[in-house]
Amino acid sequence: MSKKIYEMITNQMIEKLEQGVVPWRKPFRNGMAVNWKTQKPYRGINTMLLDGGEYATFKQIKEAGGKVKKGEKSHIVVFWKMLHVADQETEEDKKIPLLRYYRVFEVGSQVEGLETKRTVETFEHDPIEEAEKVKEEYFNAPSYTFVSGRAYYVPFEDRINVPPKEDFEDIHEYYSTLFHEMVHSTGHKNRLHREGITGEIRFGSKNYSKEELIAELGASMLCGVTGIENQTIDNSASYIQSWLRKLKDDKTLIVSASQKAQKASDHILRTEFH
Repeated sequence: MSKKIYEMITNQMIEKLEQGVVPWRKPFRNGMAVNWKTQKPYRGINTMLLDGGEYATFKQIKEAGGKVKKGEKSHIVVFWKMLHVADQETEEDKKIPLLRYYRVFEVGSQVEGLETKRTVETFEHDPIEEAEKVKEEYFNAPSYTFVSGRAYYVPFEDRINVPPKEDFEDIHEYYSTLFHEMVHSTGHKNRLHREGITGEIRFGSKNYSKEELIAELGASMLCGVTGIENQTIDNSASYIQSWLRKLKDDKTLIVSASQKAQKASDHILRTEFH
């Protein structure tokens, strides 16, 4: 039964990618890294560089009457700045992107004299029994933490973190996020020993991008097995599309990634042990 669902999910994902999908969004609300002054969330690679919290520059902190605690180290925020330069051959004006950065401090833990501006919104959910069963029956599972702000898997600790259910407006997206990290964890050296987890990993690299495809496809397959794929498929397809762009829109990678995603899903569901 699960093999048929896997195939249906893969085909549905390819169809979505052919149609074009809405930009991917983070489905959880609380604890994300935001600018303290504007409360706007950081984007792009900064979501990987910063833990959840409210961040401000030294200047912003000083102007607001706060003070950075002694000995605290700053965090880097990166951004692209467009430079106008003259083309040496045509002498026409052209734009060149230049990667720049600035430094920030986390207001709640590194700063004195400033109050949080964050408003916390939580949601009440009943657990989905079938999805909980998948988590509970994961053979040789990693450890779990449920801290707001980020979802990730740490291979050297063999630990998954996802924000708690209360941070998700849609309970289905909570399980999709949890399943994504669970699929990552199957790549651990003591499980399926997948290169995207055990090898040298660099954000945005081909290996990293392929591993993200595997994790999101695997999550979609697990959502399909538990009957919640219809609520999460658009978001998953958008996320997958963002990584395919980094891999030059090679949609054939979906097929190879889906095979590894199937193996990961089977490991979690213990299909391979029956």
